[in-house]
Amino acid sequence: MTLAFLGLVLIAVGAFAGLMAGLLGVGGGIVLVPAFFYLFEGLGYGGDNLMQVCLATSLATIILTSVRSVLAHHRRGAVDMQILRDWAPPIALGAVVGVGVVDHLSTHSLQVIFGVMVLAISGYMGFGKPDWRLSDQLPGCRFRLSFGPLMGFVSVLLGIGGGSIGTPMLTLHGVPIHRAVATSAGFGATIALPSAVAFLFTPVPDAPPYTVGAINLPAFGIVIVMTLITAPMGAALAHRLDPKKLRAVFVGFLALVALNMLRKALF
Repeated sequence: MTLAFLGLVLIAVGAFAGLMAGLLGVGGGIVLVPAFFYLFEGLGYGGDNLMQVCLATSLATIILTSVRSVLAHHRRGAVDMQILRDWAPPIALGAVVGVGVVDHLSTHSLQVIFGVMVLAISGYMGFGKPDWRLSDQLPGCRFRLSFGPLMGFVSVLLGIGGGSIGTPMLTLHGVPIHRAVATSAGFGATIALPSAVAFLFTPVPDAPPYTVGAINLPAFGIVIVMTLITAPMGAALAHRLDPKKLRAVFVGFLALVALNMLRKALF
């Protein structure tokens, strides 16, 4: 695999990840983690710590992608800023704890975790009913202080921005799907910023060239340029889709990515 070909693939991956970030509020990480894994493995970097590099690099790109996406949604009045302010501290705490756990897990373990958890998320979204509700409003402080850290922790293990967990959590508590997607986009920076900083001080043995800590700089640079361009396009598209179509895109994409990762890990 030549460096020129690698660059072209990263450009395409970055463009698609940005589109998904704006469209689904998932921060693009659910695209980037498996894409980075297959690319780096194809270059011969398939060691026990490869998934750490994929997760860390994905989370680093989510910082700017999430900010760009949430601003695009905010201009349309779709973001609930009060939810973001209330949930940011517990989510960030869980993200930092997640970095410590990831540092002690093997690539194979992280692949299985990624596949199983993303498949579970897609299963809920696929078989759940749009009108399912646990309540008509978000619970108070106790729920936020327990579920917020869990969301941040799991998102780091998956290398995602939190939308895959935040969106169903919000819709189950009465938040309309478009508002839930837009607000969940804001969870991304809350998760990605503290975890990316922590990953900079987490050295990875036998990492691909130009990796600082666990973050690969060339992959970060190429992908971030493309995601910043295409995330607003995805946000604009999200507001032109009806809720059923948006849900279908979300479910199908998550299931495909999860099954691909499990196939790679188990067969």
